[in-house]
Amino acid sequence: MSLKNFSIRFCFQKPITLKERRRLKDFLIQQLRKVGKTGAEINYVFCSDEELLSINQTNLNHDYYTDIITFDLSEKNSPNLVSDIYISTDRVKDNAKAFNVPQNTELLRVIFHGVLHLIGYKDKTLEDQAQMRSMEEQWLKTYLS
Repeated sequence: MSLKNFSIRFCFQKPITLKERRRLKDFLIQQLRKVGKTGAEINYVFCSDEELLSINQTNLNHDYYTDIITFDLSEKNSPNLVSDIYISTDRVKDNAKAFNVPQNTELLRVIFHGVLHLIGYKDKTLEDQAQMRSMEEQWLKTYLS
């Protein structure tokens, strides 16, 4: 399987340091292949709290700040993913301070969170949240080792 079937882009409307982008893309592709995905077009958009709040209000009728919103634009039951993932750099920075973790680690956690949603993980119930958190930690440990 060629890498050309996978496209992961990082778009910065609000700057944040994202280290080793090529390595990160390769890791995400590897994780997607492990669950049977044969292609993906994923656009990460890094934006402000205010922009993500507006997206949350307009598209989801939620009136609160969040660190990430993942839009799955894939065809139903397709082995190929299509997604736009919006991440608030303000929330990432604040959460890193609140959880006393390096900013890059928190950024990776949120990036992984978006892909985990795309492959079927949820976070609505406490049980779902625990499974999601466990997978985030597993991916972080693998990626950072």
